[in-house]
Amino acid sequence: MNDLELITQAARAAGDIAMGFFQKDPEIWDKSDNAGPVTEADLAVDKMLSAELRAARPGYGWLSEETEDGAERLHKDQVFIVDPIDGTRAFIAGTEHWSHSIAIAKAGQIQAAAVYLPVLDMMFCACLGGGAFLNGAPISVSPRAATRGADILSAKSNFDPAFWPGGFPDLKRSFRSSLAYRLCLVANGAFDGMLTLRPTWEWDVAAGSLIVNEAGGLSTDQTGAAPLFNSGAAQLNGMVASNRDIHSGLLAGLT
Repeated sequence: MNDLELITQAARAAGDIAMGFFQKDPEIWDKSDNAGPVTEADLAVDKMLSAELRAARPGYGWLSEETEDGAERLHKDQVFIVDPIDGTRAFIAGTEHWSHSIAIAKAGQIQAAAVYLPVLDMMFCACLGGGAFLNGAPISVSPRAATRGADILSAKSNFDPAFWPGGFPDLKRSFRSSLAYRLCLVANGAFDGMLTLRPTWEWDVAAGSLIVNEAGGLSTDQTGAAPLFNSGAAQLNGMVASNRDIHSGLLAGLT
């Protein structure tokens, strides 16, 4: 079984576990440092993925939102980067826009990616150089050329003029809870782009960034630099993802 097959199967198994808790009043805790909520479903999914994936690839490192981090992964050439449930607030609210996000990085670059939305039965996946797919069908980013008026998935705070020294390009704003799902919606052309301008955890965007790139788009940090994964801080300087025309327009406003 290759790495992409491994993680897509694991993502579906994660969905089976999570759906056992969905809309059934799971136990919820608040993380320290205002890091948001976590549920018993997040922890159950993380436990399964850690056991199954690390057993299948014992030489790979491990970085997950719900596993205590350590320095060991920094010395591994290949690393799993996992968000057991991305969009936990949507999961708690009983809405459909939450996902399981699993990626494999090698020397800082994502090689294989899977994002699965169990409620909608949507499996987005990609491997480096192999294209991007939704439920087995190829996907591609929006063909729109104009940045002005583009429909961008983003939190409202990212549209503050203070972030746009080059001038705000009069964008339309939409929103989905899961950053991984936002990236996938860009990859399949449902929206023109996405951006987040705060420090961004790698597990939120690792899988989705490759899916956008393999769908013909471009995912970078907010300065236009290609993201490097499995860093010591496990964070990126935001993320901007879209087709290449709109990406240029967004960066012109941001820098």
